[in-house]
Amino acid sequence: MAAREILQGTAHKFGDNVNTDVIIPATHLVSNDPVVLGKNLMAGQDPGFASRVVEGDIIVGGENFGSGSSREHAPLAIKGGGISAVIAASFARIFYRNALNVGLPLIESPEASAAISDGDQVVVDLGSGRIENVTTGKTFDVPPYPEFMQRIMDAGGLIEYVKKEM
Repeated sequence: MAAREILQGTAHKFGDNVNTDVIIPATHLVSNDPVVLGKNLMAGQDPGFASRVVEGDIIVGGENFGSGSSREHAPLAIKGGGISAVIAASFARIFYRNALNVGLPLIESPEASAAISDGDQVVVDLGSGRIENVTTGKTFDVPPYPEFMQRIMDAGGLIEYVKKEM
């Protein structure tokens, strides 16, 4: 597998029902460029958030992460802001699909979501399905990404994957 299979970063913890208007408020939908969108990541809840993210960091959410509108801008903003993955107790269905389309790994684990705190160091192995909270030493097993989903993630999203396959 490719290097994207192992992800590592600092956890940024959010609660339940984080909706797409919090992730990227409508007032910041001025571009489809992930980097431009990423500059306003989570501005609906924490306007200074994007400036604290280090490339590779991980968002940890609660239940129903990504609810709200079906705009693809939300996962694009997360990816463009430097976040390598989102771990949550559950995801809104359309957000999950949009994230897959743009190559943003999502990991559903109620146990990991509850046990990871803001600032913890986290390692995610998509290939084996393991989340490790390096700070506490706790590990969580989740179903590994199927091989085809890993290929989509490695390609950078569904469109890039299809281009490579053609």
